[in-house]
Amino acid sequence: MLQTISQLHDMARGHSRRRLVVAAAHDGHALGAVASASQNKLVDTVLIGDEQKIQKIADEQNIDLAPFTIVHEPHDGKAATLAVKMIRFNEADILMKGNLATAILLREILNKEYGMRTGEQISHLALFELDKYHKLLGLTDAAMNIAPTLDQKVSIIRNAVIYFHKLGIAIPKVAVLSAVETVNQAMRSSMEASAISKMCDRGQLEGCLIDGPLALDNAVSKQSAALKGIRSPVAGDADLLIADNIEAANALYKSLVYFAGARCAAVILGASAPIVLTSRSDSDNTKLNSIALAAAVNDSNNR
Repeated sequence: MLQTISQLHDMARGHSRRRLVVAAAHDGHALGAVASASQNKLVDTVLIGDEQKIQKIADEQNIDLAPFTIVHEPHDGKAATLAVKMIRFNEADILMKGNLATAILLREILNKEYGMRTGEQISHLALFELDKYHKLLGLTDAAMNIAPTLDQKVSIIRNAVIYFHKLGIAIPKVAVLSAVETVNQAMRSSMEASAISKMCDRGQLEGCLIDGPLALDNAVSKQSAALKGIRSPVAGDADLLIADNIEAANALYKSLVYFAGARCAAVILGASAPIVLTSRSDSDNTKLNSIALAAAVNDSNNR
């Protein structure tokens, strides 16, 4: 059972070092994060970007560039292309966004000729370490998909479940959230949660246990579930929360961080390799933890 973020760091150091490539690496936030990751022996790093700007930032932040491979490419789009091609041709294992627009990077990731498509929905997964929960708690999707359809939710769940398997969690428990724990025809989220739960029962979603609709309290509190008469292996013991839309997930994400003091790590899934795409408002620890989460996966684990 994964209980702490520090376990992700240990897992990243416990196997052969992953190679991370930063697209448009002339970015102070990205450089600071990969410098910390290098010091913690989490990854080997390739920096693709404007070498002069990279050096200037390194001098300002007192970062030693000696451990890094630097590829000079000042044009953001071309830097993104080179970074994605490194993933495609197995020259790197993790992609990280630097100083370029997310849309530019996503365009390269989805390129039909050399991109990182898998057929699944691109989605965001966050893991939280909370003082009042007994293990790491996952949440999706707080950053990529605005109002996912039923089919897209299934793909988002599949992405997360596969990633949990690679983290060594054989049968993750998935709670599909709504405001209620009963099906209400006037509440679309409850209808879709019920459908997804039944799909899992019938083998359409494998390698996990799914229950829904579940309100948040029922998903994370056995006492709350018992009071409402809910009998479920997921209730009170969820590994992963599935929010109905980006507003709900984003609000929950930020509430856990700002009000509950959660320690956090996040990656983008659905591509052929994990992607680190942190916000500038994320703490330095969150950025480092996100690199650890991307580097912790063991591809030899069964799906």
